Amino acid sequence: MKIPIYQADAFTGELFRGNPAAVCPLDEWLPDETLQAIAAENNLSETAFFIPRGKDYHLRWFTPAIEVDLCGHATLATAHVLFQHLGYRQAIIHFHCRSGLLSVTREGGLYVMDFPTDILEPALAPKVLAEALGATPREVFAGREDFLVVLESEAAVAALRPDFRLLRQVKGRGVIATAPGDTVDFVSRCFFPNAGIDEDPVTGSAHTTMTPYWAERLGKQELLARQISRRGGEVRCTMLGERVALAGKAVTYMEGVVWI
Repeated sequence: MKIPIYQADAFTGELFRGNPAAVCPLDEWLPDETLQAIAAENNLSETAFFIPRGKDYHLRWFTPAIEVDLCGHATLATAHVLFQHLGYRQAIIHFHCRSGLLSVTREGGLYVMDFPTDILEPALAPKVLAEALGATPREVFAGREDFLVVLESEAAVAALRPDFRLLRQVKGRGVIATAPGDTVDFVSRCFFPNAGIDEDPVTGSAHTTMTPYWAERLGKQELLARQISRRGGEVRCTMLGERVALAGKAVTYMEGVVWI
């Protein structure tokens, strides 16, 4: 059996930057263990699989270790594949997923994703968190799946050298570290060792957590964010009440076939 596969770098207009995602179009779902095995073999932070659902699509995402409820960069990569390689001609793509209905539109060179915002609650930092990060947070919040850790400066975020063994003791998907940016509104780094990803290059779903915080703190509805991982990438974020628009670019790296 042959399955088409594409790999695209998301939240960047340059190859070898941003967050690489694999995308596999399917006619019908394969067994979950097969989807997970393909994702593990790809060994990227996420592999997206989608099937037609009427005029829309049903979309799922897998890390090398687990299936996840929401993934931004692999959704952006999937929209890129549909628009650029599979002849999608409508103005908007609707995806049905574990987190409800998502949509993606193309505006010039950007793909704009409509996602649900996260709900943040002030939280006590787990005892191991500061030791695991090697930094004392200014503020800590709990979101749906992640802890949001606010630091003083971009330099403090860049200087983090996490102990991933200790970070695995923090319950939830992972930890988002953020701070005001020097040349953008805010910066971040994202650590998800419990999901099989020590550091994610650019995390769309994390911006559904960070955007509400920074929109309120900075008094702005439109913000420019940069994830300052080694690969790096940029996300344009717009608060829309209970939704957030996340926009970025994508570029194709590879097209091929999976044999199973």
